[in-house]
Amino acid sequence: MTTATAPHTQLIVAPALAVRATRFDRMLLRAASAIDSFVVARLERRASAESRRASAAQTAATQRRRDAEARGAIGLLPR
Repeated sequence: MTTATAPHTQLIVAPALAVRATRFDRMLLRAASAIDSFVVARLERRASAESRRASAAQTAATQRRRDAEARGAIGLLPR
């Protein structure tokens, strides 16, 4: 789960159509993000050991793939 974040600067589309994120909007988004991370942490604590191992393996595989793609983008091939 993720939440969107509001930029601190306004997006310039047209002066009449520009929407500015107020301090209250940013505060609400930060609160939603904090609640989201709390819920994720609680679900992870309640998950079984097998589920945590599977999640760790999936995260590690994703990181290895990103590393390989980054190296491939600069022309380094794996041995």
